[in-house]
Amino acid sequence: ILWRLGYCARLLKTNHFRTAASNTSFPAVWMLLAQHSGRIPGLFVVVKKNTFFTMPETVEDKANPELYLPHPGVRGMTLLNREAFKRTVVVPALKVKKEIVSSVLKSLKQSVLQRPGLKRVVEDPEDEDSRFVILDPHKIPEFSLGESEQQVLKQLSVHPEVSKYHLELTYENFKSEEILRAVLPEGQEVTSGFSRVGHIAHLNLRDHQLPYRHLIGQVIMDKNPGITCVVNKTSIIDSTYRNFEMEVLAGENNLVTKVKENNIAYELDFSKVYWNPRLSTEHGRIVELLKPGDVLFDVFAGIGPFAIPAARRRCRVFANDLNPESYTWLLHNCKLNKVDTKVKAFNMDGRDFLRGPVREELSKELPLLKEEQKTAFHIVMNLPALAVEFLDVFRHLLVGEPCSPAGLPTVHCYGFSKHSDPARDIQERAEASLGTSLAGRCSTFLVRNVAPNKEMLCLSFQIPADVLYKRPCP
Repeated sequence: ILWRLGYCARLLKTNHFRTAASNTSFPAVWMLLAQHSGRIPGLFVVVKKNTFFTMPETVEDKANPELYLPHPGVRGMTLLNREAFKRTVVVPALKVKKEIVSSVLKSLKQSVLQRPGLKRVVEDPEDEDSRFVILDPHKIPEFSLGESEQQVLKQLSVHPEVSKYHLELTYENFKSEEILRAVLPEGQEVTSGFSRVGHIAHLNLRDHQLPYRHLIGQVIMDKNPGITCVVNKTSIIDSTYRNFEMEVLAGENNLVTKVKENNIAYELDFSKVYWNPRLSTEHGRIVELLKPGDVLFDVFAGIGPFAIPAARRRCRVFANDLNPESYTWLLHNCKLNKVDTKVKAFNMDGRDFLRGPVREELSKELPLLKEEQKTAFHIVMNLPALAVEFLDVFRHLLVGEPCSPAGLPTVHCYGFSKHSDPARDIQERAEASLGTSLAGRCSTFLVRNVAPNKEMLCLSFQIPADVLYKRPCP
């Protein structure tokens, strides 16, 4: 039975506290117990209060899955009142002499309370020579120890009688998801996850969470050291400048922040430029493909997460972004990382950048390439909502005889897809823009899942010579 309770508690932690559903009439742990033991334990009674300002309740339960949940009276709270989360619960404890506390903790480490933020050893107010060792109520549900634990205590000359200790829980003892689950209406999804951008926590709240947004913001800030500002996105990303409107939910109204990605520091104004910490692995993957002396054209460069590390790998970099704010922060971060002499920055439309500086550089460099030269040209197009539509620019971008196949530029084009076969979808869309087949000449990499049934992918291919070049008439 103890094993089953421990197993169900672990299932509860992953399945109950992290999902949207909540069932107070038949808690999830009882269903789990029923599945594994074939029977349902006797139901228990929890007295609920209807106001935030009643005296904290005392809960004594033999295997209560809600033992560490906040006071039930906080349900529906929209303005954070930390005092209202207090409650007192009854937990098992062993009275031991203070000089053998460490030995007891070591011997009963599987049964001792392990919850972060709660003391496992507390003083005995009636005996200064003794201490109470708090036990895990989920592992000692009947307030009595098993045979093996009793044998261990007998060897330590400790009386195996389990006492009932009144443990006070406060707002500080609860995790953010536990607090939010207790506050939001039952059965509604709880969001405790966020993107961290320096000192800023960025949330994407659902409509049903908006009445509680300021409380959610405060809880996120309280429970995550270093977070001093919490914001919520209030509009979809603007496809022109890739930024979005946001509301400050809690903390200081300071959206200029510092971040570090792949050991490179960046500074930015999060309200005016695009930054997504979930793309750090992808930035690193592309940069790893580059070798010293290669040339990188970054068509939608943002503040430089591809351009700056490429420059630090001793590549020649041409970086462009249409957003004037992104261009300004790109220049700033190039200087910050001491690569401003290695990056040529532009503030242009992507098509104009490809038809201007990119065409000019390729027209100059490709005819000079020799078979033995190993310089590679890479074009990164990280604007997933629109980048595929820009591929038609490569049709006859250059005039003349094609260079050697090894010198043809490699394009890394990003896109979103809601198709059942996203790789085939993005390849077919790219082929439509280029006017040629890429079968056997491209690779597709799944970057991340953006939303249910929406994937972000990277399509990489060398531009076919018959697409890139327009041969002069004889």
